[in-house]
Amino acid sequence: MLSEGLRTLLLALEVVRPALTEPGFRNFTVVFAGWVQTRGTHAITEALVATNVAGRLHHERFHRFFSRGSWRPDELGRLLFIWLASFLPADAPIRAVLDDTLAPKKGPNVFGIGSHRDPVRSTKKFPVLTFGHCWVVLAILVPLPFSHRTWALPILFRLYRNEKDCLGNGHKFSKKTELAREMLDVLVKWTCSRPIELAADNAYCNDTVLRGLSPTITLFGAMRPDAVLTAPPSKERGKKGGRPRSRGALLAKPEKLAAQKSGWLTCKAFLYGQERTIHYKELFGQWYRAAGTRLLRVIIVRVDTGSISCRVFFCTDPNRSAVQILEAYAGRWAIEVCFRELKQLLGFADSAARKRAAVERTAPFVGYVYTTLVLWFAGGVHKTALAVPPIRPWYTHKTGCSFADVLRAAQRVLAPADVLDPASSLANLAETKVPTRHPSENRSRHAG
Repeated sequence: MLSEGLRTLLLALEVVRPALTEPGFRNFTVVFAGWVQTRGTHAITEALVATNVAGRLHHERFHRFFSRGSWRPDELGRLLFIWLASFLPADAPIRAVLDDTLAPKKGPNVFGIGSHRDPVRSTKKFPVLTFGHCWVVLAILVPLPFSHRTWALPILFRLYRNEKDCLGNGHKFSKKTELAREMLDVLVKWTCSRPIELAADNAYCNDTVLRGLSPTITLFGAMRPDAVLTAPPSKERGKKGGRPRSRGALLAKPEKLAAQKSGWLTCKAFLYGQERTIHYKELFGQWYRAAGTRLLRVIIVRVDTGSISCRVFFCTDPNRSAVQILEAYAGRWAIEVCFRELKQLLGFADSAARKRAAVERTAPFVGYVYTTLVLWFAGGVHKTALAVPPIRPWYTHKTGCSFADVLRAAQRVLAPADVLDPASSLANLAETKVPTRHPSENRSRHAG
């Protein structure tokens, strides 16, 4: 069982081989195996200790893999996206989610480090600033056979640097929303006109992201309760002729509509793991400041607890129902779960990299380790004895597998293996049936 698990895991790593040189792929395999087996603070040197490579090969070659290697993180993301897409129905749209996360760090001469608002410790009145790296991440939502929830698997990363840091080093400054739009344009090229459903919070619902956005992308987002909305313009020309109007009459602001006690509609939607009864109002209008003249369907949801009286959501496809909009936006929560698992279990914020190339590659590498492990586990490993969780008599109600179970299965496979021993290579392991849903080598090379 262990040899078969190792064979399928090494086969999973073959997906990214076209993006790496032959020496680079060998280094990638060693660091991957060590990163998975590390149980404390994650670092390259700890990965070498975990794999028993320390002292047998010089540690500097693995540091150079990140600081001087010729590989590009986006190319690894593209190859993993091809594999990931094989888990989705061919006629279904690609569901994506966009957000940013803070990786706290300290130390002098660390590239890209800056002071950022900590969303976990901050409140509306009392913001807390933390030094570290801020990463803008694009992930794909995938339903998996071993879990009742949808998983967010990261495929694209961009490091956000504040304006002072960029200007001080003579580099171009890009806002988070500009980095997000850059990644969306990359995803559109990868999908080859396949429809994309994107969920994003109000930080990424603005003109930078929405203006000129590919028509293949349908955005499910949130807006301010005091957003200025207008009705669609009349097609009739004025008495003096001239260009037709691009905007219609002003509509009541969402917060004003929410204050009216009458006119509420009711629906049931499956949100955050349970069915909920939602009270809402809806309208059709233009949000010119963010989306231009595009017609939106706006959903105003009543909030009966807390200090917020309402939440406002919208969709760039006015034909979507209120339930579809609310459930699609709620799917955004999967990326928050992904961030938690990356930081707590894979050391997303642990790296001590300082040089620019190393900083810009290490965090995406960790994200790709996460995506690779989940897809490997979903390819059939979840049905084997490797996926059996520890016996916990006090936790008999658990259903499905978590990422901790995925990671444990990979550790079971890699623990007895010597990554430098030719006997543990893919070519020397016994050939058995290839897992289903695994992309062929030709598909990887001819994609995009």
